[in-house]
Amino acid sequence: MKVFNMVAAAAAGFCTLVSSAAFADAIKVTDVTGREVEVNVPVEHVILGEGRQIYFVGALDKDEPFKRVVGWRDDLTKADPETYAAFLEKYPEIAKLPTFGGMKDGTFDVEQAVALKPDVMLMNIDAKTATEEAGYIEKLEKVGIPLVYVDFREKPMENTEPSMRLIGKLFGEEAKAEEFIKFRADSIAKVTDTLAKADPKKPLVFMERAGGYSDDCCMSFGNENFGKMVELAGGVNMAKDIIPGTFGTVNPEQVIASNPDQIIITGGNWEGYVPGGAWVGVGYGADEKEAQRKLEALTTRPAFTGVKAVKDGNVHAIWHQFYNNPYQFVAIQQIAKWLHPDLFKDLDPEATFKELHERFLPLPYKSGYFVSLK
Repeated sequence: MKVFNMVAAAAAGFCTLVSSAAFADAIKVTDVTGREVEVNVPVEHVILGEGRQIYFVGALDKDEPFKRVVGWRDDLTKADPETYAAFLEKYPEIAKLPTFGGMKDGTFDVEQAVALKPDVMLMNIDAKTATEEAGYIEKLEKVGIPLVYVDFREKPMENTEPSMRLIGKLFGEEAKAEEFIKFRADSIAKVTDTLAKADPKKPLVFMERAGGYSDDCCMSFGNENFGKMVELAGGVNMAKDIIPGTFGTVNPEQVIASNPDQIIITGGNWEGYVPGGAWVGVGYGADEKEAQRKLEALTTRPAFTGVKAVKDGNVHAIWHQFYNNPYQFVAIQQIAKWLHPDLFKDLDPEATFKELHERFLPLPYKSGYFVSLK
């Protein structure tokens, strides 16, 4: 009987190995940089190169967003504390997840990553240069850890769809990824189709990045990210011809001289970075009255002196993290509604965001992502 049990146990172990192998296929995927990477899919153990990558992971693993995550960067707690707190309340086990430093600041620990035995590591494209210079790709390859780049920040309007398709393939959730992509495209079309038909006059928009985060003014966007969202929403991005890349800075004098019709400032709760700062704390479940008060305070800065947008009350704040996740279509709808209120009086960005949460996201929806002086 003892021998039989040993044989049975061995057979069971063999079957488990065969079963696992049957479900894991080594395939080659192409990431957003054009690199061809071999990965065993579906991946079961993932390291997130940034904590905010849970925004897209959650869209594909709605019921168990952390089931694949074996480690993540330690940025979500400071960059979006309300969302982190909501995740922590619903999934308390994340408090024990190993956290990493960043590749760009040289605090990433390769040995720690190896110990977690991930099937893949997901990195944002903006860390590519630092990753290559430090030789992290080669170091990880030597120990059998493939690294794949995604992008929702540098060129999100170009790379969001391929990034979601790539993650869908890695997770074995390709149908869910396509469902998300269609919802996103349909939501954007509600804006772009209406604009194409009406062909309204386009207001000049100054998009300020993280207004009040520092005493300096004014960080903005070139012809990508929020800059591109403004264009899709029927506006003219003031900094498009001033900033050559995705991110940059314009002088306060340039804002005054341009005299924008509309001003939109990105904000978030950055108490963890700049305690007591002048930033506008919009985000998950934010205090909208307090955010509006801080938004109004920012209009008294020298850069906004005599500007048309301030005189007319066309100054708004929007959640900064739309710049770094696949939910940008909600921001496009909201910006369009601000720029063309009559044309989009029936468009409801908040309802779109609620539907996104109900269909795809792990957390219940809470308002607080947008405020306006209008």
